[in-house]
Amino acid sequence: MAKAVYDRRTELRLSQADLAARTGLTQAKISRIEGSDTIPILRLLAKLAKLAKGLDASLNIAIDANDARVALTAHNAA
Repeated sequence: MAKAVYDRRTELRLSQADLAARTGLTQAKISRIEGSDTIPILRLLAKLAKLAKGLDASLNIAIDANDARVALTAHNAA
């Protein structure tokens, strides 16, 4: 996640302060996100992915400003 945020921010030529202003987060929070200080979230996602595998499904997460959805999509039987 950290790399994805950093890559997109730099692609848009935004500073951390610019991104903070756009999002309502602080520059320090942007820095922590880009510095991978959000590992517990990644651990949770990894556990959810393992659960999905155990349920023979794909984990699908969609997050937007006003909406967040999590779904398990069953794999088709071959």
